[in-house]
Amino acid sequence: MIVMKSFGIPRIISRCLSYSARCLMDVRVRFAPSPTGELHLGGLRTALYNYLFARQHGGKFILRIEDTDQARVVPGAVEKLIDILKWVGISPDEGPQHGGEYGPYTQSERLDLYLEKIEDLLKMGSAYRCFCSTKRLDLMRLDMVRRREVLKYDGRCRSLTEAEIQEKLDNKMPYTVRLKLETFKDPWQDLVYGPIEYDVAAYEGDPILLKSDKYPTYHLANVVDDHYMKITHVLRGVEWQQATPKHILLYKAFGWTPPQYGHLPLMLNTDRSKLSKRQDDIKVQYFKEQGYFPEAVLNLTTYLGSGFTEETQGHTLSEVVNTFDLKLIQTHSGILEQERIDRFNRMHLHRKLDDPEQRQELINQLRKMVTENIFESLKDGVLTDEYIGTVLDWNKDRIYLLGNLIQPRFSFIWTKPPETSLEELANFDLDVKKALGATLKELECFKENDFSQKVLKAS
Repeated sequence: MIVMKSFGIPRIISRCLSYSARCLMDVRVRFAPSPTGELHLGGLRTALYNYLFARQHGGKFILRIEDTDQARVVPGAVEKLIDILKWVGISPDEGPQHGGEYGPYTQSERLDLYLEKIEDLLKMGSAYRCFCSTKRLDLMRLDMVRRREVLKYDGRCRSLTEAEIQEKLDNKMPYTVRLKLETFKDPWQDLVYGPIEYDVAAYEGDPILLKSDKYPTYHLANVVDDHYMKITHVLRGVEWQQATPKHILLYKAFGWTPPQYGHLPLMLNTDRSKLSKRQDDIKVQYFKEQGYFPEAVLNLTTYLGSGFTEETQGHTLSEVVNTFDLKLIQTHSGILEQERIDRFNRMHLHRKLDDPEQRQELINQLRKMVTENIFESLKDGVLTDEYIGTVLDWNKDRIYLLGNLIQPRFSFIWTKPPETSLEELANFDLDVKKALGATLKELECFKENDFSQKVLKAS
């Protein structure tokens, strides 16, 4: 079993001290997704918290595309990612489409830099070439399983002589490059979890830094890029916490100062399973297509994540910036309750209706929905600003999406009732005839003044 120790009692104190010291510098954070699919709520939470942290401290928020795993890259994913970040209001200060003095911001365009740094590590003796074949590694793992040993690389190529290495290079043998791990017993400081103790060398083998195709792995590329892009704080998912000692050792090998690391707790489904990229209903694009406001999607994310001095429901992005506090992030996992987004969306619907400019935008959107989706004969005047505004005011507590108002149950708002002849009424069944007769008797009791706008609104 792999054990990582988090020291509980002094955790909040040590977090505050480390956090305060590191925030004296110019803050630079990054969101570094892989273009392997659409952005989901977990990735949005990471982007949002980095953005909030940067804005709160007058720092820079950088977007970096980590596309070194070329086999998994999805065409068009980068463009969709940038569009969806723009939709929720998260605008990078530097990135592939924004430029900046530390670019390029796509890793596949930085390969020469990674190869240069690999050569530095090889010369310093901090890394070595590994010529082990896939077959040999598979057999090694099977043998370790049989002997019930920790599954890790056995270091066979770590002790090759210069002559042996040169002979294999002369024979054009493919190789990877691995980092020489060393004992790592001193706790490192996590901005969220406090001091963490994990001796990576005891549980893991030397990690690969450069693959045989000459593309870097995540471990090398993110460390090199964070250094050269002058990243001061790394806020990422807790699934990367166990890899952090490897990254700190890599910084040590280069002679660089590492950034401050903070890891965000997991987001789970209601059954406590991990969110999966294969779940369509956790993709941010899904909520956009369903008609939710971006503010409501952000509220769902902040509700799950903790880290705020007050409730964030119904608040806009600019308001949330002022309430964000990294020290308040809890370490327990957040449970995704998607039904809450309906309530959040209704809250923002109310806010927008109270703002003249946003109210007009809603009226225009609803008018477009009606003209594009309702094909029956429309009532006279239903597309005017006044009428649509009245419909929104009347229904704002009944709906949570604008699209709700073009559902069949609301068709009476927009369409003329069908004309029915006396002959057709005669063919109705007895129950319908009785209901119509009862309705007619009720209507006969009303006076003309009972149908004034004032009376109807009061009722």
